Amino acid sequence: MSRPTLAITLGDVAGIGPEITAKSLLNHPGLREICRPVVIGDADALRAGVRLAGGDPGRVEVVDSPEQAGDDPERIPVVQVGPSLGHVATGELSAEAGDGAARFVMAACDLARRGLIDGIVTPPLNKAAMHLGGHPWPGHTELLAHEFGVTNFSLVLSAGDLYFFHLTTHVSLADAIGLVTPERTDDVLRLVGAFATALGRPDEPIGVAGLNPHAGENRIFGDEDADVLEPAVKRARAAGINASGPLPADALIPAAVRGKWKLVIVCYHDQGHAPFKAVYGDDGVNITVGLPVVRVSVDHGTAFDIAGKGIAREASLVLAIQRAADLAPGWNHVWETARAS
Repeated sequence: MSRPTLAITLGDVAGIGPEITAKSLLNHPGLREICRPVVIGDADALRAGVRLAGGDPGRVEVVDSPEQAGDDPERIPVVQVGPSLGHVATGELSAEAGDGAARFVMAACDLARRGLIDGIVTPPLNKAAMHLGGHPWPGHTELLAHEFGVTNFSLVLSAGDLYFFHLTTHVSLADAIGLVTPERTDDVLRLVGAFATALGRPDEPIGVAGLNPHAGENRIFGDEDADVLEPAVKRARAAGINASGPLPADALIPAAVRGKWKLVIVCYHDQGHAPFKAVYGDDGVNITVGLPVVRVSVDHGTAFDIAGKGIAREASLVLAIQRAADLAPGWNHVWETARAS
């Protein structure tokens, strides 16, 4: 493909999704040179976002299909999903907005299954609102995995050529410990190995962070590192995957930031997210590896506290669109390699 068609879901319309979507497509014309964007969501909410961005809401044009999106830089094409959400108040938790955010993602997945788009880019949704709207998924990642019917997948934080894969994500810390199992660790190690192969770097070292402080310190601080992670790393190495660990997270992650590691596996949400966001901020994105199409997301939330004020920054969404456009042409190789792993 010369320029991939990317579906940009609008996210929770009570948050900053419409504003940052509008700012991305209005203020960054270079995005049109690398992809064909089409918004999946709500036209009235997007028009409100365009107003916040200082643009003409008349540029928003409803289309029936991504095929109608065209290349006119003066148009912002949007596929309307369900009834208008233009009446939803900004900055407030809303079941309607939560339901809409989930349905936008479902519609994008349907378009992907039909071969009408090449990738999905997701502004933020609000998990509490999504649950109020009747969609009890922990987050975007799990909803996407359900829609595509995949079971081996990982949330991946990425900045440049650094990738943080997660064994667990949106669960309590107590649950995360129990979910770091031999089976899950084996699955993610194979997924990372497949991803490295698809990137053309099959021998790229993979650093596995320990679950406990000091990776258990010879069982002084817990048995999981010795009983679960260390045997999984040995199995991966026997299968030709260049994995090492478990390594103390407070040593591995700073080393990765300095460039020693490009592929890192962390055990739970904040083990990866907290240091990653502290270092990279708007320069990071969230990629889901294990889906049949590329999906890249912003690495921030709905920001209800600033929604509707016109001050939201679109930098992370612009980067997400750029990364999706870059990855989409070769994503089938990533998918096929991961599926075969």
